[in-house]
Amino acid sequence: MSRTERLFDLLQILRGHRRPVTGQTLADELGVSIRTLYRDIATLQGQGADIEGEPGLGYVLKPGFMLPPLMFSEEEIEALVLGSKWVADRADSRLGAAANQALAKIGAVLPRDLRDQLETNGLYIAPGRPIEAGTIDLGVIRQAIRREHKLEIDYADAEGRPSKRTIWPFVVGFFDQVRVIGAWCELRDDYRHFRADRIRAVVETGKRYPRRRQALIADWRARLDIPEQHKLPESDRK
Repeated sequence: MSRTERLFDLLQILRGHRRPVTGQTLADELGVSIRTLYRDIATLQGQGADIEGEPGLGYVLKPGFMLPPLMFSEEEIEALVLGSKWVADRADSRLGAAANQALAKIGAVLPRDLRDQLETNGLYIAPGRPIEAGTIDLGVIRQAIRREHKLEIDYADAEGRPSKRTIWPFVVGFFDQVRVIGAWCELRDDYRHFRADRIRAVVETGKRYPRRRQALIADWRARLDIPEQHKLPESDRK
């Protein structure tokens, strides 16, 4: 275990105690000597951690403190890198660029040993087949979801039959080969799933839909018996 990871673990242990905990108890939980524990406490205090106490009396961390460089463990960093690489490779260009920017920001605040792991980790995303992205900008869809705004779309089903819809988008499903938007469809007065590559045009109405996104998602999951992984069906429902 690196010293950075040990300091992170020490913060996590302190957060788990509402009352002062002795240095020896902390040292035992970390598997270090009491002298090392005292040095680690001093290091955290020097970096701004609001840890009160002293040897023989115990230590307590005041609520609300999060030391930015120690927010992630080594495995959490690997998870972030793997997820960001997938997004950069498989999502639309705007979301991919955002993933790379997020990794750069994380790297800027990490200690040197963890930053090295961020830059030289052994995780790899295998190239996928080209994704049918269609002609629309998925960024418009994501923005409408965040704002809970209605969209007007020109859509063609699997047989190529066109229709105009007003939808309340609340989720985008990223599959290996397609992107699927889950939405309430005013035309069908029900939930429908629209493949992004079959949407010919999209217009942001600027109008909020009448239900909260969280309520739509909860109802949608319940109707389709969807678990927390919220898997979207890939086929259209007319």
